[in-house]
Amino acid sequence: MTAAVEEQATLGGGCFWCTEAVFVRLKGVAKVVSGYCGGGLPQPSYEQVCAGNTGHAEVVRILFDPTLISYRELLTIFFSSHDPTTPNRQGNDVGSQYRSVIFSHSQEQAAIARELIAEFEAEQVFSDPIVTEVRPLAGAPAAAGFWPAEGYHQEYFARHREQGYCQAVIAPKLAKFRAKFRDRLKDGA
Repeated sequence: MTAAVEEQATLGGGCFWCTEAVFVRLKGVAKVVSGYCGGGLPQPSYEQVCAGNTGHAEVVRILFDPTLISYRELLTIFFSSHDPTTPNRQGNDVGSQYRSVIFSHSQEQAAIARELIAEFEAEQVFSDPIVTEVRPLAGAPAAAGFWPAEGYHQEYFARHREQGYCQAVIAPKLAKFRAKFRDRLKDGA
């Protein structure tokens, strides 16, 4: 028996609690880690990122099996699970740390992202222009690399379903996601 091939995607679509809650439910996704990416400070803390001065975005690192879900499919779900037309904002979350951003792990990923954005723009899928950044991921130890968030941010929705933000923001987002992508969900998700 051979091990599944895993690839990585790093995506920022606002609050990482919301983004993680969506992607962890997909068939072909092995793991989702909340973190920070794109800033100039190594190993930033949540407080530093929330202050808005580090240049980091809240992101998720997704480990996935491309034989079960493609990178393009992940991006299609990414674009449908947040508003890619609002700069530095998702709902009530405001600041550059909540920007819509794709950190590509390869030139191929960057090309797929740009191609999909161009298709969405040509088809006018969104009423406003897409502002999602497509940036290369600088690998650690470079400061602009991916830094996992503190442990209490991991699996946040799964551990805090009754919390107010989870009920008011994440649960409705998940309900829409489940309805639209029912065929892509893991059993029991």
